Amino acid sequence: MEKTEWRRKRVVLVPYPFQGHITPLLQLGSVLRSHGFSITVLQTNFNSLDPSDHPYFTFLTLPDGLEGYDFYFNNILMMTSVMNANCKAPFEEHMSRMLEEEDGGEVACIIYDSLMKFVDIVAPKLKVPTIVFRVNPAAFTHSLVILSEFLQQKLIPLPESSDLDVMVPEAYPLRYKDFLLPVTQEIPEPVVEFIQTYTNVQSNAAVIWNSVESLDHWPLQQLLQRWSIPSFPVGPLHKSAKLLQTSLIEEDNACLSWLDRQSPNSVLFVSLGSLSVMDEEELINMAWGIAKSEQPFLWVLHPNLLNGSDPIKTLPQEFKEMTRKRGYMVKWAPQKKVLEHSAIGGFLTHCGWNSILEVLCEGVPLICRPSFGDHMVISRYITQEWKVGIEVEVKTEDGYERAVRTLMASEEGKMMKQRAVKLKQEIEQSINGGTSHESIACLVEFIISLTVGRK
Repeated sequence: MEKTEWRRKRVVLVPYPFQGHITPLLQLGSVLRSHGFSITVLQTNFNSLDPSDHPYFTFLTLPDGLEGYDFYFNNILMMTSVMNANCKAPFEEHMSRMLEEEDGGEVACIIYDSLMKFVDIVAPKLKVPTIVFRVNPAAFTHSLVILSEFLQQKLIPLPESSDLDVMVPEAYPLRYKDFLLPVTQEIPEPVVEFIQTYTNVQSNAAVIWNSVESLDHWPLQQLLQRWSIPSFPVGPLHKSAKLLQTSLIEEDNACLSWLDRQSPNSVLFVSLGSLSVMDEEELINMAWGIAKSEQPFLWVLHPNLLNGSDPIKTLPQEFKEMTRKRGYMVKWAPQKKVLEHSAIGGFLTHCGWNSILEVLCEGVPLICRPSFGDHMVISRYITQEWKVGIEVEVKTEDGYERAVRTLMASEEGKMMKQRAVKLKQEIEQSINGGTSHESIACLVEFIISLTVGRK
């Protein structure tokens, strides 16, 4: 196939409309565009991006029926179900129209977030190849595969008396307590169905991972043995893609000037992402733990952190006075720029995968405070497999103080820093001609080879 022919191939992207899902899929789109593909993004009304920020992509809208929907963290699964039901018909209309056009280029495939399940229904009918995009590490998907097998074998729920700190032999280094759901409780049937659907990729032409082969080697190998489709670990995409404006929240860049005035490797960066929540008691415990550690800090306190209450206003005035000269608080920060800054010496994080990839690329050690979803699995790999961080043992004032002092002011913390720098170098090698670079090249060739069958 001549280059002029395949350069007209179009790739359709369907992101799940939350920050940690939108950003890496559009980064993938940027990478594919740099290899000559046209990119069309089908996005929902909810959390939609401004197309003017991405003039090289074509944007189409999927009415999602979420207008006026009461969004809060515990309602995400219901919202996802509503969205999948409402987006199916407009998605099919857009795709049918695209397939009929000649000047838009041949549609090579649809690359979609694994939570946008309506793609699985429409694409086979239209005979368009699909590639599922995983925003999580392979370790998390593998843990769900194991969980699904346990459910099928009726090994769950475990007895209430079970020791959940025991390792799961099929999913080392995970413990039973690291699974997505409590394994001593009956799992509702809709959730069981979700897990089974999520781990079934046999209708897809391939799987793309925003991960690195060296980080995810064993889980990737385990999944390859179970699945019969190609797998492409192409991450970390934020290092391969051109800089994109995908933040759904306005960033406070003033904190960068504050960091410029701090000593190298002295500042603890604290951010729990845009979806994690905590109660007021833990917020206060975290604040006093950070204060008593006597370390400089930059703290992101997103308005949703307390489910609506302003966390900055909630913090005690005494804490603010005590830390005024060595602390800086913002509602949202330009995270990649912050983590790249020489003043950052540690990162207290919820363990969202995008954040972890960003921090591993900068050689910064971590304190893990996992919240939900894949966070427990990722935290376990950080602390036990890669050994570049520690987990907050107890979410008390003393627990947070102890974790910060260990990371920022102890020999153990220095060793974690050394391992983090080594891991950074390994990731850089994967990008610069190594496994991630090769996976991107193989993915490009794979997409070129796909054709759309038509009646």
